[in-house]
Amino acid sequence: MILADTSTNAPQQKAHATATQGTPVAVTTAETTGRQAVEVRNLEVFYGQHKAVHNVSLSVKHQEVTAFIGPSGCGKSTILRCFNRMNDLVRHCRVQGSVKIHGADIYARGTDVMELRKRTGMVFQKPNPFPKSIHENVAYPLRIHGVRGKAVIAEKVEKSLRLAGLWEEVKDRLHASALSLSGGQQQRLCIARAIAVDPDVLLMDEPCSALDPIATKTIESLINELSKSITIVIVTHNMHQAVRVAHQTAFFYMGNLVEAGPTDKMFHNPEQHQTLAYVTGQFG
Repeated sequence: MILADTSTNAPQQKAHATATQGTPVAVTTAETTGRQAVEVRNLEVFYGQHKAVHNVSLSVKHQEVTAFIGPSGCGKSTILRCFNRMNDLVRHCRVQGSVKIHGADIYARGTDVMELRKRTGMVFQKPNPFPKSIHENVAYPLRIHGVRGKAVIAEKVEKSLRLAGLWEEVKDRLHASALSLSGGQQQRLCIARAIAVDPDVLLMDEPCSALDPIATKTIESLINELSKSITIVIVTHNMHQAVRVAHQTAFFYMGNLVEAGPTDKMFHNPEQHQTLAYVTGQFG
């Protein structure tokens, strides 16, 4: 399950929770080994002097799909980008707290960020294929990470395209431009590119927001299949999508983690009134 620090609930509840619960207790190695893929403790993110994320603590279970939901500007994408340090590329962005992936603190001094981004792939809101062939879009990250040999690369490209459900559609035109594909195909190509290097965790920032319903259904089926071997964290504004694909859901509001838990409970019997109001469409 997601382990949420309730002292990071909505602002009006924060002081009371802190007084009654105190500092969150860190999860021990014995408890998390083989179970938790991502552990976040006391995470805060600043853009200059503005604090965008307030003392968030949660854990993401290995080989499950976790959905981050909440209104625009609530911090869910900012938190997602902390998991592969994409925020390092944002000017004046500062991150405090701890993020561990399979027990390793990714913000520790000396962390190999390139290796981190290999282990923690990312798929963005809009498909962003390289202006290269379909084959080269998947082969390129393999070469970057040291894979050599045409036969080896060809085998890995095919495997990734099959996993992304795209192989049968493109196997006869692998050297065509990736930009000739439809939007849904381009997004699956981006997923194939991300999984080609065998990541442990796949981050998806609203991957279906620019797609039609048929393409969305295909991507959701792919998410369900991939979660059998990869931990997936998805940001979505689509409540129905969270219900369809996520084992766990975390609700954020104004930079705070309001509540997190099993998706069915979050949508049918949440503990916080604010969560209930959001999932039933009273605001957002």
